[in-house]
Amino acid sequence: MESDTPSQEFLEDFQAGRYQAGYSYRYFVPNAIDQNWTWKDAQINTMLQATSLRLGELNSYARLVPSVHLFTLLYVMSEAVVSSRIEGTATTMDEALLPFEEIQIERRDDWKEVQNYSSALAFAIAELKTLPISSRLLRATHAKLMDGARGENKGPGEFRRSQNWIGGSNPGNAAFVPPDHLLVPELMGDLEKFLNNTQINLPTLVKAGMAHYQFETIHPFLDGNGRIGRLLIALYLASEKILDLPLLHISSYFEKDRFLYYQKLTQVRESNDMLGWLKYFLEGVEQAATRSRDTLTTVLKLKAEMEAEVKERYRSRATTALAFLDKIFESPVMRRDDVQAWVSLSKRASNSLVNAFVSDGYLREVTGKPRNQVFIFDRLVRLFS
Repeated sequence: MESDTPSQEFLEDFQAGRYQAGYSYRYFVPNAIDQNWTWKDAQINTMLQATSLRLGELNSYARLVPSVHLFTLLYVMSEAVVSSRIEGTATTMDEALLPFEEIQIERRDDWKEVQNYSSALAFAIAELKTLPISSRLLRATHAKLMDGARGENKGPGEFRRSQNWIGGSNPGNAAFVPPDHLLVPELMGDLEKFLNNTQINLPTLVKAGMAHYQFETIHPFLDGNGRIGRLLIALYLASEKILDLPLLHISSYFEKDRFLYYQKLTQVRESNDMLGWLKYFLEGVEQAATRSRDTLTTVLKLKAEMEAEVKERYRSRATTALAFLDKIFESPVMRRDDVQAWVSLSKRASNSLVNAFVSDGYLREVTGKPRNQVFIFDRLVRLFS
C-alpha cells in the first residue's frame, strides 16, 4: 500500500523560485513549499533542541506564575510596539499604554497602529478556537490591523489586486518586487496547505520559520505585510500548542539588526539559503524565549520586593496599600477614579494613597495637568520596554 506522505526534499537543495519579467521590472515568483522537507545539517537539530527547551521552560515557568495572564497584555503590547517600529512608527511602550486622548495629535496615527496590532493578535488567537490558520483568518486579522489606521484605503482584509514593491519609488527601482497579484491566491493556498498538512513530518519551529519567509516573499497585501508576517509566527506557535500564551517577543530580535533580518530573507531568494534563514530564525526564537522567561522572573522578584517595602512603609494602612499594589501590577496605567474603585476608599483617602505612591517613586504622573491625571507604574512597564 502506498504512503500518502510526500517524498522528502532536502533543504540543502531548496530552490526559492525564479524572477519573471513584468513590464519595466522583474518580479519574484516563489516556488511552492508544501513538501516534506528534511536536511543533512546537524546544526539544525542542535538548534531545534535548544530552542524547544527554552520554549518549554517558558511555558512551564508561566504555569507557575500566579495570574500570568495579567502580564500577557504587556508582552503583547511590547511586541506590538517593536513590530510596528520596524515599519517606521515611533510609539513608545509608555505611550502605547496611555488612553487616546493623552497622545499628542501628531503621534496618534502611530499609537493607533500599535493598538491595532495588539487587537489583531488577540482577535486571531481567539479565532483559532474555531478556525485553522488560513487565508480567511489572515485576511480577517489584516482587516483588524488596518482598521482606522494609515493604509485603511489599501484593501484591508483583501489580498492585493495590483503590484506592490519594497524600497524605491516604483517597481523599476525597487529593492524587491513580490509576485504578480494574480499569483497571490494560489501561492497563499499553498502556504495554507503547508501549515495545515499533517502528512508532513516537520518540526513546528521549522514550519514557522519557513512560513514567515514565504509569507514575506509573497507579500499578499498592499500594506501591513511585515506586521502580519511577524504575527503569523506567534499565531502558528499558539495553534500548535507550542506556546500556551503569546509571551514570545520575537520582533525585538528582528529589530535589533533590521539589516541582517532583511539580508537573511534576501539570501533565501538570491542564493536559496533556507538553512541560513532557519538558523537565524531559531536563534531568534531561543533568545526571545529566554528573554521572556527572564522577564517573568524579574516581575516576580519586583513584586516580592515591593510587597516587603509597602508593608514596612505603610504599616497603618498596609492591607489597603498591598491591595493597591496588586492592582497596579494588573493595570499599570490608571486615573484617580480607577484607584478609588479598586480600593473601595473615599475619594480623599484614595487620593492620599495615590499621592503617597507617587512620593515614594512607585507611580509617575504623565500628563502634567492638575485634572484628569494619568499615572504609570514605571518600574513594571520598563521591564517590557
